[in-house]
Amino acid sequence: MAITLKDVAARAGVSRSAVSRTFTEGASVSDKTRDKVQKAAAELGYRPNALASSLTTGRTKLIGLVSDNFHNPIFLEVFDLFTQGLQERGYRPLLVNLSQQKDRDQALHLLRQYSVDGVIVASSTLPPSFAKDFRDAGVPVVNSFGRHTTSPDVHVVGIDNVEAGRIAARTLIARGYKRVGFMGGPQAATSTQDRLAGFQEVIRAAADIHQTHSFAARYSFEAGREEMARLISQGPAEAYFCGDDVISIGALSAAKDAGLNVPGDLGLVGLNDMEMAGWNNIALTTIHQPIRQIIAASIELVVALLDDPDRYPEARLFPCHIVERETLRGTG
Repeated sequence: MAITLKDVAARAGVSRSAVSRTFTEGASVSDKTRDKVQKAAAELGYRPNALASSLTTGRTKLIGLVSDNFHNPIFLEVFDLFTQGLQERGYRPLLVNLSQQKDRDQALHLLRQYSVDGVIVASSTLPPSFAKDFRDAGVPVVNSFGRHTTSPDVHVVGIDNVEAGRIAARTLIARGYKRVGFMGGPQAATSTQDRLAGFQEVIRAAADIHQTHSFAARYSFEAGREEMARLISQGPAEAYFCGDDVISIGALSAAKDAGLNVPGDLGLVGLNDMEMAGWNNIALTTIHQPIRQIIAASIELVVALLDDPDRYPEARLFPCHIVERETLRGTG
């Protein structure tokens, strides 16, 4: 039979309320009583019930983790880091998958139903208003990989996607490419819009560079493969800045199926620097996004919000840099 709080109280010779206070964070209990209770609990193998504790503290220790991009392998790394980081701080993630729909009301209802303490929206494709809805409902929220603004409505942690587009354009120009393309992710995604804006800004300021742009339907391998196959059938550019690494890897597959050599016939640069991009059979030149630091900062902020819900929203930006591998030719 399960060991109960009553059993521990009897073994320790204290009241049940003393046992409850011992296992309630921040509750008042003497060192002597705490020692007796912990000794009795260890002897009996008692483990406090987290759900029961939430009734006393008013906190569930649940953090909602919302995303809409589960088909992108980068999110295996993202979710791994988020779950590890939350668990190390004594919190548990409640995962909400919005890959097939964007019903913010349903997501909000679900997370409030489970009485989450806070929410992390881990997405660069959901609109900024999505995270704001949680804030308006009184739920502490952080938007990871969100759109940068100098006056955010909620806490935003990520990169400057406009600057990422500039980095890609400068890299292609430095390699001597004259016909370049932007092959982004979903056109409606703010990350796609900002990366395109930065890319075009640099290209338009350069001399004798012809630029095109197009969009993959999703941040996925198949979407990147399909869009690159279409571009190749119409006559491709010399090199492309792709929406992210998984789109780039799809594009690489399409190029090889079409008999094109990368980087001899076609150059590719991605964004994220996910683990797969460094595999020897891929060796993708890409822009490094500091995912580990972004996630650590997101967790730090959401935990801080639990103690200070009125904390003024801030935007934390992390720098990117190019990672040289084998999908771009040398300097022209």
